[in-house]
Amino acid sequence: MRANEILSLAALRRLEQDAAARGLDLMARAARATADWVAARLAPPARVLVAAGPGNNGGDALQAAMLLHHRGYQVDVLLPAAPTSPATQAALQALLAAGRQPVPSLAGEHPRPELVIDGLFGIGLARDFASPWRDTIRQLNALAVPILALDTPSGLDPYRGIMANVAIRASHTLTFLSHKPGLYMAAGADLAGGVELATLDCPAELFPAAEGELNRPLALLPPRANDSHKGRFGSVLVIGGAPGMLGAALLAGRAAYAGGAGKVHLATLDDRLAVDPAAPELMIQPLEPATTLPAADAVAIGPGLGQGSAARHWLDRLIGDAVPLLLDADALNLLASDSRLQQALGQRQAPAVLTPHPAEAARLLACRTQDIQQDRLCAARELAQRLQAIVVLKGAGSLIVRPDGYYRLNTSGGPALAVAGQGDVLSGLIAALLAQGLAAFDAAALGVHLHGLAGDAYTREAQGPVGLSASATVPLLSRLINQALSVPHR
Repeated sequence: MRANEILSLAALRRLEQDAAARGLDLMARAARATADWVAARLAPPARVLVAAGPGNNGGDALQAAMLLHHRGYQVDVLLPAAPTSPATQAALQALLAAGRQPVPSLAGEHPRPELVIDGLFGIGLARDFASPWRDTIRQLNALAVPILALDTPSGLDPYRGIMANVAIRASHTLTFLSHKPGLYMAAGADLAGGVELATLDCPAELFPAAEGELNRPLALLPPRANDSHKGRFGSVLVIGGAPGMLGAALLAGRAAYAGGAGKVHLATLDDRLAVDPAAPELMIQPLEPATTLPAADAVAIGPGLGQGSAARHWLDRLIGDAVPLLLDADALNLLASDSRLQQALGQRQAPAVLTPHPAEAARLLACRTQDIQQDRLCAARELAQRLQAIVVLKGAGSLIVRPDGYYRLNTSGGPALAVAGQGDVLSGLIAALLAQGLAAFDAAALGVHLHGLAGDAYTREAQGPVGLSASATVPLLSRLINQALSVPHR
């Protein structure tokens, strides 16, 4: 198994069963990985509070408590309920035999730990908490010390990224066997903290086929020969820029150049802009019904497009053309309101990339935005399959999904990108990568990753996420691409 691969929940359960049939003690291995993680960061006799639940996640925690005790740590064990699984019951008996008596609650004066280990509930939880679990989780969060969650923070659905009525707010999560998508998206992006994977030395041949992977696509960048010319790097056409929204088209065009396109054309519905003073290399022409569009290797339609009759005409026409096509913003809204356009898109032979945010995805699926956020992966898969397109569902943990359901989960980026115009920048960037010959899935994945890295770079340099404009993001993109190209890939 590759380190970035993601197993479905069913595949993960199958792996656990196959490992048990092979005689592998995964609970002992998870406990050892936990103790090793702690030892790499805290020296004994640091005080550690281990919170254990009744299931196998609690067994992992109890066995880790034993190991830490033997390594010289001051270990306190919180056990609010009796173990229910045989393995966890056995772990408790071993702990008692070692003279460690768990406490059922944190009532009264309790020594302040340097670290909390959260082993209350694992990946099988699918309900809200009643008291006293709800109160216990709140008490642990209120300690205001680092928390290491085992597999997933208690209360977080590690596959959908949604939380119960209360959840552990971890500073770190040590997840086992395979990455879980919910640790990186929606609420999980805030609750899981820094995520590390422990494969527990499980033999590679036991791992089932992955359903997705973390998005790590920098090796997809094509090297550039010294003997180059602009024709080698493709031509991008951006269609949009209705009155009052010209800036969106300009951002997409500038980003296409920053992304490495050799030539960029803008065809705008507002005919009042003859040249972009900040980027005079953009070739701008007004869109009229009889306009002959310039030849392009990739077309992005949607930035500032509007939803008038002219916008609909050009979307209809481009869906019928045999050119890689990116649809964003109002192109998606027009698509959502016209089943005929949806059918035509699903039948086109040339690749298409859709980049909806959750509200746009909800319009396309005729549901509510909160329905999208309740199961982002399911929604993105449904869109990709229905429209036979690559779908980028934007947000915390953006998903890049193929029609067959395989996906990449992006982990770069953050709140610095939550400002107007960033979607237009992303559209232009992906279009540039399409024009340079990358497959649609790879172009979308690389564009999303680079865009996120730009937000991360700004956050580091500015010491916070506030103040990054879309126009200021554009030069960051070319800098990141050049840095990636300078690193030899094996």
